Amino acid sequence: MTVYMAERNLKGISMDDLAAAQKRAIDTARQMSEQGTQVRYIRSMFVPDEGRCECLFAADDAETVRALNDKAGLPYTRVVEAMDLTPP
Repeated sequence: MTVYMAERNLKGISMDDLAAAQKRAIDTARQMSEQGTQVRYIRSMFVPDEGRCECLFAADDAETVRALNDKAGLPYTRVVEAMDLTPP
């Protein structure tokens, strides 16, 4: 699977709503995988002062990540291939 980043503008979102959005992403990825579409939520980073949120997913293609976010009702400005540089 390839890593994709969903870029979001969440200016003004509360921490409770941000946590709920993250839970929806995780739950939707799990549901889609159980139904045969392999996709995994990896992690998110949020910049509160700017409202910018970057969420990483592993999937076979960007369309799967878009479908996950659409199904979960999560806004995004774009989905792009990315590199997860977390050290081992």
